[in-house]
Parts: sequence; structure tokens; C-alpha cells
Amino acid sequence: MNIMTSSRTGLTSAAIITAPGTIVVEQRPLPQPGPGQVRIRLEGCGVCASNLTPWAGPDWMKFPTEPGDLGHEGWGYIDDVGEGVDGLKIGDRVAALSYHAYASHDLAEAQNVVPLPDALKDMPFPGEPLGCAMNIFRRSEIRADQTVAIIGIGFLGALLTQLATADGARVIAISRRAYSLEVARRMGAAECIPMEDHWQIIEEVKRLTDNRMCDRVVEAVGQQWPLDLAAELTRERGRLVIAGYHQDGPRQVNMQLWNWRGLDVINAHERDPAEYIRGIREAIDAVAEGRLDPNSLYTHRFPLDQLDQALDTTRDRPDGFLKALVTFR
Repeated sequence: MNIMTSSRTGLTSAAIITAPGTIVVEQRPLPQPGPGQVRIRLEGCGVCASNLTPWAGPDWMKFPTEPGDLGHEGWGYIDDVGEGVDGLKIGDRVAALSYHAYASHDLAEAQNVVPLPDALKDMPFPGEPLGCAMNIFRRSEIRADQTVAIIGIGFLGALLTQLATADGARVIAISRRAYSLEVARRMGAAECIPMEDHWQIIEEVKRLTDNRMCDRVVEAVGQQWPLDLAAELTRERGRLVIAGYHQDGPRQVNMQLWNWRGLDVINAHERDPAEYIRGIREAIDAVAEGRLDPNSLYTHRFPLDQLDQALDTTRDRPDGFLKALVTFR
């Protein structure tokens, strides 16, 4: 259904996950913004890898989901405003931190909505992951005189490669897929290493750094082996930044190594919405100024009724895949 039509008829289209790996798209009454809220007619929503665990149907997951549930990377136009909202109006194009954005419309608290400038007109803008990249980059404290290893060149790793390179750091990109390493080179990586053999990677980084290892290492995979590798690549008094999404079970760490080298270990995830919004604002500035260009990283687009294919593609990561968007126009 055309989204403009659905607004006029008082209906929204929303994806509902009915069972592991299964969706339906249903029409529901338009949600009405309460005090301090706005309603957004969404242009699109990014597909996040964090969706894959609930998509697989673990024991704790309940089906069916709420309409639009799991979508949290939306952007679009405000089409209704609740009482007490200042600084936002109908027609504003915005990025939002909302939580039911696999739908044509979603509600958001006004403080979690950021206007997009004209410089970003018609550009997709999944604010949450772009803001996440800015927050991780800030907490990494990367500088121009540093050697930075980034392990895992997905969407986040590619953004961090671009940011670090723009600030003058020397980036060593390490990733499993040949396509990802091609992206890393395009984003400015000075060196690219296939993520194949643990000890060969260590020896190659030793060679590239004259045995000094790396000032900063960003782990952006979310699995045990890359976390182990990240510690091995971090120099004494270096900073190990955990950006991977480690939510599938406990991890073990080599505390002997961490302790001996005196590593600063940063868990770079945020949960405070204000910090997310800070990152989104920084991402808007970075994209508008040209320091960050994510457009080539949006490799796959799907309509809402193909959300299942978008999630499966995000899980399977075929050649040429980096980031999927669900779009509504």
C-alpha cells in the first residue's frame, strides 16, 4: 500500500514476526502521538544484526511480535505532533530513535528525534547505527599518529575505517570476506589482512608495525576468536575497543595478557538514549561535512513485505552485502 494513502485512510502498514523466520504485513490503525511525542511517516529503516537472534526464535522470544517491533533505525517525515512538543513540526525530515520502525509509521519521544538538514535531502539516514559509529569512534580516542587495527569490516567497521583514516590514522583492516577488504581499501585502509589464521595475522601485524603492534584495536565482529585476536594485536598501554555485539553468551578473556600489557579496555556500547542522540547529531554533522560517506555501504534494499528476505540476507551475508535497508518508497 502507498504510505501516503495509508496516512489519509488512518491506517499504517506494519510487519509482525509471527514465528521464527516468518512475517506478515498487516494494516493497523495509525498510532496517535501522546504528550511529548511525534509520529513519523517513515521513509525507511536499517536492518540491524542485533535482530538476528530474535529472528531465529530463541526460547525467550515471544511471538507474534508487536507491529513494527525490532525496527530501530528509522528516518522519515513528521506527520503528527503531540501536545507539549517544541522545536519540531509536521513536515520536518528527521532521524529517530524509535523501536517499532518496521512499519510505515512509528511514534518517538521528541527528545529522541533529530532534524535532518537540507544537505542530506533524499539521502537514506539510519541514525542509530551511524550514531553508534560516532560514539565508538569518540570513545576510541583515535589520533593522527596512531596505527589502528579494525577487526571485522561490516557496516560499522567500514564507517570506523573511514573516520579513522579521515583523522589521519593508519588503518589495518582485518576481515573474513574478500569483498569486505575491498570496501576497507575504498574507505582508506592502508593495509588489509584476510581473517584466516590467528598466528599468521599476529605475525603480519608485527611486521607492519616493526613489532610495536597497534595503538588502538577495534573488535567489531562479536565473536570469541576476534576478541582474542584483538587483545593480541594491542600494544602495551594500548586501547582495546569492544564494538562487537556479544549477546549470544558469555565470553572468556586472556586476563593474563590484558593485565601484563596494561590495556585500556573500552566496552563502546551505549544504552543511554541521550548518548545515542549525541552520536546521531555528530553523524549528521560528519556526513554533511563530507567526513563520513555511508551511501556506498547501503548495498541491499527491500520493501516492507520482504523484511524476511532482508533479515535472511543480513544473516547469510552473500558476496557484495554490507547493509540492508527496508524502504517505503
